[in-house]
Amino acid sequence: MPDDKKWYVIQTYSGYEKHVMTDILQRKKNMNMEDKIFRVLVPIEEYKIFREGKPARAAKRKLYPSYVMVEMILDEQSWYAVRHTPGVTGFIGAGNHPKPLSDEEVARLMAAIEKKDDDKIKIEMDIQPGDAIQIEDEDLGVYSGKVTSVNARKGTVKFTRDGFNGEMETDYTSVRKI
Repeated sequence: MPDDKKWYVIQTYSGYEKHVMTDILQRKKNMNMEDKIFRVLVPIEEYKIFREGKPARAAKRKLYPSYVMVEMILDEQSWYAVRHTPGVTGFIGAGNHPKPLSDEEVARLMAAIEKKDDDKIKIEMDIQPGDAIQIEDEDLGVYSGKVTSVNARKGTVKFTRDGFNGEMETDYTSVRKI
C-alpha cells in the first residue's frame, strides 16, 4: 500500500485545541486507528514579553488559534474518527472532502514549530516610537531620551538622548517608559 498519509487542518472551538488533540489521540487508540492517524499537533510559538524594563518573561501562544493539524491517511473511518471528535467543527476543505496541506505548507509549518533558539524567539515590547524613556546604563548612568525605532526581533531600541545629537541603540531591558 502506498504511503498516502497527508497533513490535514481541522477547525475547533476556540480554546479547545489541546482538548481536541488529546481526544483525537485517545480515539486513535480506542478505535485501533494507529495505522491511519499518525501525528496530531497544535502549533505554538515561543516569545518573550518585556514590560517596563523588568526581566523577560517567556510565554507561548498558538500560531493558528482554533486549528489543529492531523497527519493521517484519509478514508471514511479515519475521517469519521476525527470529524466526530468532541470540539471539532470540521475539516478545512469543501464539505466532506478535506483538502490536505501541500508539501511546502507542511515544511513551513514544521520550521515554525521547531524554532527553539533564543535568537529566533519573538519579543513583545510595550514601547513605541515617540515614547519618552529613561535608560539605565552601567557605564553612563541614568538618562532620558525619545524612542525613534524598536527592533522586536533583536530586542533593541533606537533613541535620541536628550541634549545630544544623533541616534543611539540599547537593549530593551535597560529601558523604562516615562
